[in-house]
Amino acid sequence: MTALPGPTRILIADDQEDIRNGFRLILGSQPDMAVVGEAADGLTAVDLARSLRPDLVLADIRMPGLDGLELTRRLAGPGVPDPLRVLVVTTFDHDDYVRTALRDGACGFLLKRSGPGLLIEGVRAAMAGDLLISPQITVRLLRSLAPAPAPAPAASPALTPLTARESEIARLVAEGLTNAEIGERLFISAGTAKTHIANVQAKLKARNRVGIAAWAWENGLAEA
Repeated sequence: MTALPGPTRILIADDQEDIRNGFRLILGSQPDMAVVGEAADGLTAVDLARSLRPDLVLADIRMPGLDGLELTRRLAGPGVPDPLRVLVVTTFDHDDYVRTALRDGACGFLLKRSGPGLLIEGVRAAMAGDLLISPQITVRLLRSLAPAPAPAPAASPALTPLTARESEIARLVAEGLTNAEIGERLFISAGTAKTHIANVQAKLKARNRVGIAAWAWENGLAEA
């Protein structure tokens, strides 16, 4: 699944035309992305994916013919000889959907309501070999994957590599806030919040926001 030089070639699979149009406008506005195909149902999406060999497939969960979970399994699941990247972008954030999609090879799980910025970030993360999950899902996903830890004292500045502001950023990430929401909470811009998150990620050597959230939980910065 090594990316080829040039823009990321994307196939959009969603049964709603207005959603496909919106995604095409958002992604087409980026110089490093190009939409190469669209499908209104899962079976067509699988056929197009196999013939076009895009760098990434954006897949909704509920589509006629074949749902996004089965699409993910057929294109990216265990045993697929030449897997494709599949990024699930959906309205539905049920725990079973998230677990199944990630188990069967999805390179991310985003909610449509997360906004265009996270969609673009999700595509770039997938192409970089990372996995991005909508912040709204992060806290619940962590709770469902592991039992709640015993209450722990708040992380001491002497024991954490983070500054006081970065620790606050990590706590808000663990609460599932988006960059814009973190900015509003701390009276900073969304861009500044994004920079802080990148610094936190680098210091903690976390792969993504889920890793930051997990660290915050383990160190007593976030509460169940």
